[in-house]
Amino acid sequence: MNNLRSHRGLFVGLMTLDLIYLADSTPRNNQKIVATDYTLAAGGPATNAAVTFSYLGNQTQLLGVLGCHPMTQLIRGDLAKYQVAIADLQPSMTTAPPVSSIIITQSTGERAVISLNAAKTQANSASIPANILQDIDIVLIDGHQMAVGLSIAAMAKAENIPVVIDGGSWKPGFEEVLPFVDYALCSANFYPPDCNTEAEVLTYLSKFNIPYIAITHGEKPITYLCSTGMGAVDVPQVRAVDTLGAGDIFHGAFCHYILEGSFMDALAVSATISADSCRFFGTRRWMDVSELSTDEHR
Repeated sequence: MNNLRSHRGLFVGLMTLDLIYLADSTPRNNQKIVATDYTLAAGGPATNAAVTFSYLGNQTQLLGVLGCHPMTQLIRGDLAKYQVAIADLQPSMTTAPPVSSIIITQSTGERAVISLNAAKTQANSASIPANILQDIDIVLIDGHQMAVGLSIAAMAKAENIPVVIDGGSWKPGFEEVLPFVDYALCSANFYPPDCNTEAEVLTYLSKFNIPYIAITHGEKPITYLCSTGMGAVDVPQVRAVDTLGAGDIFHGAFCHYILEGSFMDALAVSATISADSCRFFGTRRWMDVSELSTDEHR
């Protein structure tokens, strides 16, 4: 890990505790299976992106709901290891944080997830800490704290701080955030209302005058749309051990590289890092044992 902190990022959204199992298959009804490996980490789209951004040598703050339940110490410990600062929207909350249980199929790297997400831990804009955007270079919003995300996006826009959205899936309220967005990074599962095809999604997003739009398709090329036109960026092909968090890692890397270079270059390098992460089990081991060093990424 590079200790030279070059940029400052704010990541807004979901914080969970991820229990991740590697197994031969997912269980059928009334079946018990034994995992071949197991790991535990802080999770959520904004959280994994924040860890990646920090790993690439930046100062990183994560804004979301955590609270003070004993289980939150596991989340805090993981984020402290990767030097991610936490801004808690509800620090006195005593209920347990959302927990995700995830099974990775060993032969394919595909995942099955059950999670509560932030459905029961929604905060309002009054909880936003004062001066949260001071010295911030980029903001990412994952849509899991929509009211807070909307306020942060509007404030960032007023201060000319670029806003990135992680459009993993459509969430009600995104239509209010989109007018403030500079970079819309969406998955192939992101379908706004009345959109059924990628062309309709691109048309929908373009109506909000978003300068840069990209849609990821897993191991297939990334579609992008910007002022220079529409095109595609290839994704490196790897033998996937685990695809969990690959999109989040892509978004965190993008937030770093878009501050260093062009849109297409940021997409390409971020795709390389995301693909590399799929070669390892869990959302953290790629940083610990990856052959690609931080300096090579930079």
